Amino acid sequence: MEEWRTWPFAPEQGAVLCGLAEIPDKGAMEVVFGDGYDAFRVLLLRSGESVRAYRNRCAHVHIPLNYEPDLFHVFDGEVLMCAHHGAMYRIADGMCFDGPCEGASLMPIPVAIDGDRVILLRT
Repeated sequence: MEEWRTWPFAPEQGAVLCGLAEIPDKGAMEVVFGDGYDAFRVLLLRSGESVRAYRNRCAHVHIPLNYEPDLFHVFDGEVLMCAHHGAMYRIADGMCFDGPCEGASLMPIPVAIDGDRVILLRT
């Protein structure tokens, strides 16, 4: 499995990704560090005071899960759908349960809530 810590633009542990309130409840947003193909793209998914993070890259064709910035298809705060090919992922564990990459999963990125901020962990 690819080691996300080695990505060219991966920030250091404790880097602030965003404020918790910036992520819509039962919704998603993307945070990008760097430019171009090698940019560090993090998909943040929020449910109340809980946030899960994954690399914003579909397991099917390895492109971002969204067409437009911060426009993600999230259903009931539990399912994420790739905008390109309709792959369906469980937000709880990033597993694709329906679509062209069934059985594959998104790459998790460890994050924590620190006060009102979402920070990157390097565990």
